[in-house]
Amino acid sequence: MRLFEAIIDANHRAVAGDAEASLRPADFADELPIIALTCIDPRLNALFPNVIGLPGEQFIWLRNAGNIITSTLSSTMRSLALACAVKGGREIVIIGHTDCHVAQTTTTVLLDRLKALGVDRSQLPANLSEYFGTFGSERQNVIKGCSFARSSPLIGPKIPVHGLMVDIQTGKLDWVVNGYETLHAPAQPTMAKTDFATMGALGAFKDFDMGEMKFPEMKIGDAAAPGKPAETAARPGMITVPPAATPPPPPIKKSPLPPIKTKPPLNPYKDFRRG
Repeated sequence: MRLFEAIIDANHRAVAGDAEASLRPADFADELPIIALTCIDPRLNALFPNVIGLPGEQFIWLRNAGNIITSTLSSTMRSLALACAVKGGREIVIIGHTDCHVAQTTTTVLLDRLKALGVDRSQLPANLSEYFGTFGSERQNVIKGCSFARSSPLIGPKIPVHGLMVDIQTGKLDWVVNGYETLHAPAQPTMAKTDFATMGALGAFKDFDMGEMKFPEMKIGDAAAPGKPAETAARPGMITVPPAATPPPPPIKKSPLPPIKTKPPLNPYKDFRRG
């Protein structure tokens, strides 16, 4: 069982009331410290790092509004990269939470609140959603953040990037993205850009001549005239195109998740359900 598998296991047992739920950080020395990106919501102050089960010195805590990552080279990605390179972070986890107020704030509401603070709309970027990274689903926001971090050139290929959700009421953690499974997954292919200028220079596009087009000699409505049988044979000069064959869809391969091994707890798990 690897670090975050053990963390999830101990967390679930603790939330269920197991007073003996535990995590031994010494057993995972090669995977520590971890870097966690969470929201700035003050309700999280009482949860972390207790729900993770790690001591504070092994928990590098980064926070921004909505635990948002807007691109592979954003300022948040810079902080994650420095936390790995300077502070020695071994694994990254992006943790969203239930009842996120950022997710509940629409662009219109955001504009109204900024205006109330004296912020003029003309001073803001044109695309507010892109700039602020607003979102409507906490889970999708975590998935998007993990994708940016995993594909960022600032993050080494040996760093697992996990995604979790924490219940703001109970402290229960749940998987969103298992970074151990996606660590060696191939990158998503990108669509190649078409160089139209080069294609034109190579003669891919030639001048169009109306004289080369030939149309069937029939009147509009002949084929649909009532009582008149449809003609199946092509008329002289008619361009016929055989229907394109539709290839069968590729088979879907399912990869079963590896079984999670468990072991008896050894150390008491801190009680984070307070307040």
